[in-house]
Amino acid sequence: QVQLVESGGGLVQAGGSLRLSCQASGTIFIINDMGWYRQAPGKQRELVATITSVGSTHYADSVKGRFTISRDNAKNTVFLQMNSLKLEDTAVYYCNADLKRWSNLRAQGYWGQGTQVTVSS
Repeated sequence: QVQLVESGGGLVQAGGSLRLSCQASGTIFIINDMGWYRQAPGKQRELVATITSVGSTHYADSVKGRFTISRDNAKNTVFLQMNSLKLEDTAVYYCNADLKRWSNLRAQGYWGQGTQVTVSS
């Protein structure tokens, strides 16, 4: 089994900061890309940021310059530092990891349970 457990969500005022963490655990051979997605009420889930195993990053235009994704490969953990938060950043944030459980298996994606981020005015 593989589990992705997110933490760090909460309520913050506009302009404030939060740091999300997501740790993958279980039988894991290798983790390729990791990322953060979010889903606001009534909207589809959207990509926020991704990071490869060697640290290459990609961001949605809406968060560029405000959010920073990073990872600790030794701890199978990905982080999302969110600064200058806006009301429109309010959503449930989900962690995703593309990983192999065993060397002879194909990689597949796993999701965390989500963590709520609420930005207030």
